[in-house]
Amino acid sequence: MPSVDVVDEIFLAVPRERVAAEFAVPARWPELWPDLRLEVVTDRGPQGVRWTVDGALVGSMEVWLEEVLDGTVLHYFLRADPVGSDGRPASVPPGRAAAESRRRQRAAKVIGFALKDRLEAGRAPGEPPSRPDAG
Repeated sequence: MPSVDVVDEIFLAVPRERVAAEFAVPARWPELWPDLRLEVVTDRGPQGVRWTVDGALVGSMEVWLEEVLDGTVLHYFLRADPVGSDGRPASVPPGRAAAESRRRQRAAKVIGFALKDRLEAGRAPGEPPSRPDAG
């Protein structure tokens, strides 16, 4: 079982395709996860992406995008271990693993709320999401 296990979700009142576009450009990944190197395992288009993770952690990560009501629930999963000096997953004390999990949970919230702020910009609460082809 990985020592870092993060599960998070956030609702964005925008179409799933708009959220998927945020994760579709590999050049953006270092901005979102600067200490991780990602390799796509499964590109599911508007449903999200699954990656293998290397760098500060070794494991897997997924963004699953679920259509719900008038928007999208962004589900985020990170299951990984810190890397030892040999580049392989390292066993770490429970306190360090818990601290790293909390740090990654906060980082996931920062990413999710930044997307929400940017993609929902100008949308009044209770109003339907804007469509890219509207107007």
